Amino acid sequence: MKKFLCAAGLTIALTAYTPALAQAGSNGIKVGINLKDVKDDKVMVTVTPPKVTTETTTYYIPKIVPGTYSDDNYGSFIEGFKAYDTKGKELAVTKPDVNSWKIANAKKLAKITYLVNDTYDTEGQGTHDVFSPAGTNISPNNYMLNNHGFVGYFDGKGEVPYTVSISHPAALWGATSLIDTDASDTNDVFAVARYADLVDNPIMYSKPDYTTFSVEGMDILISVYSPDGKVTAKSITPEMETMMRAQKRFLGPINSTKKYSVLLYLSDLSTNDAKGFGALEHNTSTTVVMPKEMPIDQLKESLKDVVSHEFFHIVTPLTVHSKEIQYFNFNTPKMSEHLWMYEGITEYFANLFQVNQGLITEDDFYKRMAEKIASSKMFDDTMPFTKMSRNVLEAPYKDAYNNVYEKGALIAMCLDIQIRESSGGKRGILDLMQKLSNEYGSSKAFDDSELFNKVVALTYPEVRTFLDTYVAGNTPIPYEQYFSKMGVTKATVTKTGNALIKGQQEAYITANMAGEIILVPDVQDNEFMTTLGLKGGDVLAGVNGTKYDVNNVYDLIMSSMSWKEGEPITIDIKRDGKTQQVKGKIKLPSEQVEGYKATDASKAGIRNAWLKG
Repeated sequence: MKKFLCAAGLTIALTAYTPALAQAGSNGIKVGINLKDVKDDKVMVTVTPPKVTTETTTYYIPKIVPGTYSDDNYGSFIEGFKAYDTKGKELAVTKPDVNSWKIANAKKLAKITYLVNDTYDTEGQGTHDVFSPAGTNISPNNYMLNNHGFVGYFDGKGEVPYTVSISHPAALWGATSLIDTDASDTNDVFAVARYADLVDNPIMYSKPDYTTFSVEGMDILISVYSPDGKVTAKSITPEMETMMRAQKRFLGPINSTKKYSVLLYLSDLSTNDAKGFGALEHNTSTTVVMPKEMPIDQLKESLKDVVSHEFFHIVTPLTVHSKEIQYFNFNTPKMSEHLWMYEGITEYFANLFQVNQGLITEDDFYKRMAEKIASSKMFDDTMPFTKMSRNVLEAPYKDAYNNVYEKGALIAMCLDIQIRESSGGKRGILDLMQKLSNEYGSSKAFDDSELFNKVVALTYPEVRTFLDTYVAGNTPIPYEQYFSKMGVTKATVTKTGNALIKGQQEAYITANMAGEIILVPDVQDNEFMTTLGLKGGDVLAGVNGTKYDVNNVYDLIMSSMSWKEGEPITIDIKRDGKTQQVKGKIKLPSEQVEGYKATDASKAGIRNAWLKG
């Protein structure tokens, strides 16, 4: 999972193989999802179980799903649950908790039915905290089926085959990595070997807008839902293809996935719509949610970071993972202690491959790592990462989860550096993950307690000291010491900011009682404002011909993210009740911050092996 922090202040599974087709016979589960006859924004689901041999059985909707590391209680979106025998008579049902339904006289059970509410249109209202890429949408033009939000499992039946039939309007097409075995244009039939495979394969129904291409034997699908049609799959595919080809080159033989789908949902910030921006990984796909107001160039850059992170999850935890993940319990999970690997190495790869493949410069890479160091300092730097990971669903550890993208990536970087130093530059962390993939793979899980021993056996004794001290231990990592091994030292660097947002969090603008956008009255001027002569209290009525007020303030903020140094700009303002127009060139604010630079030429060889090898 990767969350994207939007400048507007918005917080912005598990095997690496294609699920075998397995029609649900008498021992399987059949599911019907009706997207044709949706009433009151609710979808009817019908589930036919295999023969039940016990007096009672329990049906579960997940409390938590892989990759989210949070209790989301998807059962709270279910209503009208009913169980029937073969004669259509209702069976007694009790509700032990929010995510389960216990059915009496279960030997007579013929089917269950219930209605599903979606998560998108109630986000930000304090009723739930479901991360949008793991959520659901029910609207006439789009249905986002993260299947854990629609379909559950019977007690003891999680490993039986599922056949899912989905009736839908002919104008909508289901984008997924699953194979539809029904030729009808109003009904799709998908078969999977077990419940986890169903959860692992989301489906997005919308007006067809997709592209396909092949990368070294992997078929890629890019599907886009854009409410205003301004962003299309065709418009983002060139950049996505460049990125994914670079990722495949970087990974080499480590990955054998044959099909991968990117399902992009663009949210409308002006309505009750998804507000959690980012992505959620799956074995052969990723679901992505971004705001439609984001300028296309900024969207492409964000997708490069966010989607690349999810794609690298193919390595871990989708290929290399513990038994806690292989046999994930959706309602009473036991968490693995190795988030440093699942999320940390994944995030590190999402940055390393870009410098490795020439998509960013070495200085850009150092700047990103420096930002992660600064961000990691907001968390308890003495909290053992293995302990945090094992207890991530509980306080205070769950409050440290976001550090997996900061310190987790830094752990991976320093481990990479240590392996490079110990091997004389010949090996790195990618080599380690390739060996772990060969040792385990998608169908063989490791014991949590054995991973460190295996890593050390595949690398060097110095790695044991690193893992015990900085990953399982409570000692903060001396980053300067590890950077110096590669000839990189601390330096002062220039960081360019946003014209309207300070540090991605503090806004220079606000709204007055009339709904107009104004510069904060006591604003501390930045270079953008002083260059154009703007003052605190000025009403920003329009920019480059587009009018703005409180109703489309997010559009203005999103637009400002793509402003470039030296570009011409025209701003309509009101000052002291008088309208005037300000013209000039953009001067983006900047500040001097701590960063890193390559300074030791004698270590250029090992540094090049680290970043380019």
